[in-house]
Amino acid sequence: MFMVSIESTIVSTVMPQIVAELGGLRLYSWVFSSFLLAQTAMTVVFGNLADVYGRKPVMLAGIAIFLVGSLLAGFAWSMPTMILFRLIQGVGAGAIQPVAITIVADLYPARERGKIQGYLASVWAISAVLGPVAGGLIIRNVSWAWVFWINIPVGLVAAAGFVAFLHETAKHERRSIDILGAIAFTVVVTSFLIALTEIGNTGNTILAAAAVVFCASTLAFVWQERRAANPMVSFSLWSHRPIATSNAVSLLAGMALMGLTTFVPIYVQIVLQRSPVMAGFALTTMLVGWPAGATLAARSFHRFALHRLMLWGAALIPVGAVCLVLLTPQSSPAIAALGSLIMGLGMGIVSVSSLVLIQEAVAVAQRGSVTASLLFSRNVGSTLGATVLGAVLNHGIARSVGLNSVTSDRLRQLLGPQPASAAGDAAIRLALQHSLNLVFWAMLALSVATVLVALLVPPVAITEAAQDTDGMRAARDPPSGSTK
Repeated sequence: MFMVSIESTIVSTVMPQIVAELGGLRLYSWVFSSFLLAQTAMTVVFGNLADVYGRKPVMLAGIAIFLVGSLLAGFAWSMPTMILFRLIQGVGAGAIQPVAITIVADLYPARERGKIQGYLASVWAISAVLGPVAGGLIIRNVSWAWVFWINIPVGLVAAAGFVAFLHETAKHERRSIDILGAIAFTVVVTSFLIALTEIGNTGNTILAAAAVVFCASTLAFVWQERRAANPMVSFSLWSHRPIATSNAVSLLAGMALMGLTTFVPIYVQIVLQRSPVMAGFALTTMLVGWPAGATLAARSFHRFALHRLMLWGAALIPVGAVCLVLLTPQSSPAIAALGSLIMGLGMGIVSVSSLVLIQEAVAVAQRGSVTASLLFSRNVGSTLGATVLGAVLNHGIARSVGLNSVTSDRLRQLLGPQPASAAGDAAIRLALQHSLNLVFWAMLALSVATVLVALLVPPVAITEAAQDTDGMRAARDPPSGSTK
């Protein structure tokens, strides 16, 4: 998981050098988008395959795909080939992340699992800190290709560990694979995410094409899943109340959190006129709060019900958003840092409690699928959050009377070393103050919606054994009949 999590931060650091060598600046964003699209689309597919073929072979396949993509990315000779090889990496990441979490669920009972999930949550915080540092050291001393090739020894050691130490005892039912459903689902998710990323861009050709493909593929996907004997996405499983409500909480919380990571640094640097270091500090506190919240949730399972923990974690997110709403040009960056800390604390509690809750709500044979559904919801929430909150920002700037000259070039000048005119600086800061304030209010609304949905999460009993040998218990399993 560290191999996957550090990839995004370390690649972001060296992308300017990669673009300078390969060219293709207009394709810059697709180096990241291709990875995210593939990872999000394949998460559910590999989660289902892990339930059919077992965790070990799917995990090893995911590691192999990721390493092949990493090896090829280091040899990329143009930006299109880099995008292709990053897409291969994303496919591997789509297998590694959900299956790793599912393996933990198989090996540990819920009361111990929370502690392990807390450790895994800290991996992402460590990656966020080490990624830029490692990227800077690599680009200074060796070729940028080593940003990708450094994954190979890590992946080989991890694969060797799984081969040597992971011995699966649970029997997995070998059933037919819904290949058409997997293809249709991939097309649905990919076209949906492409449409989201194109909203607001000049020229709507790609957006229109993606929207048409999304509508057509959605109809084909629903038709295929209703007729398939073993559907790739079980509507009855996904609509089961613990699964549906937990996924909805993760989606809304992911939308709110995307606003935090995207817009707080801009506010601190431009509106509060502080250094990039201070902006990074305001965001880094979230990376402290997240593992702290995950650890707190893990230690509280034996005292409080999972659904109550999730509700308390969700309630912290709007508290943190209020700190951001209260920001003014005269505020201290410490207020933004406090808001980030509280929101991170809430997300840590929500992420671990929701994960354990949905894993306990189903039989062992369905854990891979529901774990993947939660990660899928979180990823889609991040993409939706970037789109929705970005639209709110643009709307706020457009409504700023007499401030239509706020452009990306002006923002770049303000963030760069070249001084701009005092009047121009004041205009941009005023526009961004009002616009970002609207964004923070939208984040608060999403946070409140997260709490309201968390109220609907039902209680789920925690099992004491690591494996559910019965595999089926009426109190925990979703109805096996037709789709709700």
